[in-house]
Formats: sequence, structure tokens, C-alpha cells
Amino acid sequence: MKNILVPIGTSPDASETLQYAVDFATDFGAQVYVMEVFNVTSKAGTLANVSEIVAESGKERLKGVISQIDAKQIDIKIASFKGELVDGLLEIDNELGIDLIILAPRSNDIQEELYLGHTSGKIIKQTNIPTLVVPKGTKYTAYHNILVAFRSGILKRKRILNPLITISEKHRAKVNLLLVKTPGYTDDDLKINTALMDISSQLTITENATTYLGVLEHFQSKHPRTFVRI
Repeated sequence: MKNILVPIGTSPDASETLQYAVDFATDFGAQVYVMEVFNVTSKAGTLANVSEIVAESGKERLKGVISQIDAKQIDIKIASFKGELVDGLLEIDNELGIDLIILAPRSNDIQEELYLGHTSGKIIKQTNIPTLVVPKGTKYTAYHNILVAFRSGILKRKRILNPLITISEKHRAKVNLLLVKTPGYTDDDLKINTALMDISSQLTITENATTYLGVLEHFQSKHPRTFVRI
């Protein structure tokens, strides 16, 4: 794992997410990039260099977030992009090769209608870059138990398992698989990819209306340090 990207939004907790990413990167010997995406619509009478001004303002704000954390020995790089968020992520991924995105959810409350929020949800749904969602206030520690929940054993994004494999091997973590049969599942969904089986120590099959409900049913019994949904 070489390159970790942390999209920095306007959340007041951005420094907490970045600190987690730095601690994580220190453990794995990775580089950390912070990213901000901006859009500028020029109109008649506006400054010709308005994009440069906005970009510079964004960089200064990112530097402010960086100054709030303990960067340890990590030289945090700043990446900015003018345009749409997903386009920026894909361009930076093509240029640098991003192994993992680390971001925070919209809320830690399981009663919230939207756990991820608009931005984080878009990143997960519209890219194939492995993403680690870190609940607010979480401090980085070694991973010992991991719960991998999925509704289909077919892996459409091959690279999604790379960080999981790296983490489980480094920390010798126990990986528990949870296959949740949701309405409309097919026999092919029950055929689990061999790469998943190779890293797991236990497989549980359950039936629920959604993968999320399956996780809620089995979460406490597994005591996972992290939860991965694929």
C-alpha cells in the first residue's frame, strides 16, 4: 500500500480523519495526499485569474487542516482539481495510483437515514477505488477482527480486496465473512470468490432484507475492529 488519498471537505472534523489517515499510513509506510475539488463558473466582469485565486485559497485551507495534526514523519502532499469530484478522483488515481481512500461518514448515528452522505456515497458508488470509512472520533489501532459483509460472492472490482489483504496479513487479523442473501439473489451470488475464501477464517450465511440489516444482526457476535462492505 503506497498511496492514500484523503478528500477534505468543509467538515469541522476533517483534521480527525486526516490524523487517522496519517497514523494508518505511518504503520504501512504509505504516502498521504489530501485533496480538494473546486468548481468555478466565470461570468462577464469576473477576474480572469479567479480559478487560480480559488485554488490558492483551497490550498491554504488544506494547509490549515494539516497544521492541526501530528504529521509524524509523513510529508503530506496537496492535490487540487477543478471540476467534478469523481473526475478529480479518477484523474489523480490515474496519475498517482491511489491504493486507498480514507474518509468520514456523514454521521455515526445508525438511526440516521444517510450514513455516508452525498459526497462520500458518490465516491464509493462511482469509483472502483477501495475506500475506508472511519467513524468520527476513531483512533487508529491495529486490526484484530474484521467483518466482511456482502450480498454476492461475485467480485466486480478486483482491486477492492487489496487493502483488506494487506491489513489482515500485517496485523494477522481474523477475517469473518458474512454472506447476506437479500430478496432476488441468484445461485451465482452464492458462489464466493476464491480470493475471499483464502483470507477468511469463518463464513456465515444469513437472509435479510438488506446487507445492512444482516450486519446489524451479526455485528456484536463478531466484535469486529472494522467492517468492510463489498
